Amino acid sequence: MIAIAGSKGGCGKTTVTLGLAEAFARAETAAIAVDADRQLPNLHVKTDLDRGPTVADLESGHSLEEIAQEHPREPSVGIVPAPKSSEAFEFDVLAEHVDEDGYQALIDCPSGAGPDVVDPMSQADGVVVVASETDRSLEAAETTIEMARRLGVPVYGAVLNKCSEIPQRASRWDVPLLGCVPERTSPLVNDEVMAAFDDVVATLREQSPSDRAPPTLSGDRLPTGVTELDYRIGGGLPPGSVVALVAEPASQAEHLLFQATGVRGTLYLSTAHSRENVRRSIEAASTGTGTPTIRRVSGPDAIDDALSLIEKLPDAANLIVDPVDELERRDRSSYVRFLDELRERIAETDSLAILHCLEGDPENRAATLRAADAVLKLESVAPGAGTDVEHYLSVPKYRPNAEFSETFEIDFADHAGAGPIESPLESD
Repeated sequence: MIAIAGSKGGCGKTTVTLGLAEAFARAETAAIAVDADRQLPNLHVKTDLDRGPTVADLESGHSLEEIAQEHPREPSVGIVPAPKSSEAFEFDVLAEHVDEDGYQALIDCPSGAGPDVVDPMSQADGVVVVASETDRSLEAAETTIEMARRLGVPVYGAVLNKCSEIPQRASRWDVPLLGCVPERTSPLVNDEVMAAFDDVVATLREQSPSDRAPPTLSGDRLPTGVTELDYRIGGGLPPGSVVALVAEPASQAEHLLFQATGVRGTLYLSTAHSRENVRRSIEAASTGTGTPTIRRVSGPDAIDDALSLIEKLPDAANLIVDPVDELERRDRSSYVRFLDELRERIAETDSLAILHCLEGDPENRAATLRAADAVLKLESVAPGAGTDVEHYLSVPKYRPNAEFSETFEIDFADHAGAGPIESPLESD
């Protein structure tokens, strides 16, 4: 069972689902396409079929073959509409009814990256990610790839829809690029489009398990949890790296810190917020976070307390200091000692440290930026009244590649539940 997914609406998931189903039929493999989009069901519309029966009728004891309607152009393709809003249905039931020996099942997933997508995608054997050539669609595809990997579902590859050639950004993805589908009027009856889908199906049928395996970093990269960044730097940062994340107080940089907790064990040192406030904010983030060890370090012994905790950091872990400003305000010799011992421990344990630096000019900020192997700068911009805030990340310093200077947009939409950490602050 293959899930057809892409976080950006309008990328052509339904067209790709039907195109692949028809291509499987032309390759003498029957196919059944199932619509999983409860809100905007479209498979039955594009094939001019009835709205029911729906996949929810599986709950009544019917088989998938019995409820599938025959595709008007391809008798070997069946179409099953999405559940109606009045029908309760969990997609784990679908997996119990699929007979892969008799046909190829395809699931047309909804847009986005929330529970409505997770439910059907997690039941699939693999995912085909769909994107068009726009920046927003390519960013959304990267989100989909990351979501599939966190669910443990293999990514079979990506189909670039409405594209004549592979966009440069997609060429950096660590997934098979299954092909480009050109933009044509009435695509599903266009010879060039049908040939493109035939090539995609041929590639899928020839794939080996190793082709579909997630990339291995062979110990030389640690993902940051920021998908858009990791794609650009080869999967993450070298073990032993120290990162300075520079951002304005209202930039929502906490989202990036919270995402980092989802990729490995994390020691989260808060200098300005109580453990309970940090814990609640992380739990409020919608996806992609972990359960870090949270400690408050403040007062005159903050540096010594932080170093005592850092000394216990396990191998291949994250260390987050949020924000580091409180420690930067200490006398220079104490703070430089902190940086030296932190760098030594991060290198010893092959870990990753992220120092959250609020924009301003605190004493010893220059020392922080010099000690960092990478400096990330987050800027948040509101294009106009009533518009969503846009977030842009740049990398003014990156030791493994001094030429890295790209600025790119990152999307906090799927992590919107977190928000800034609450105040007034509680004390431990």
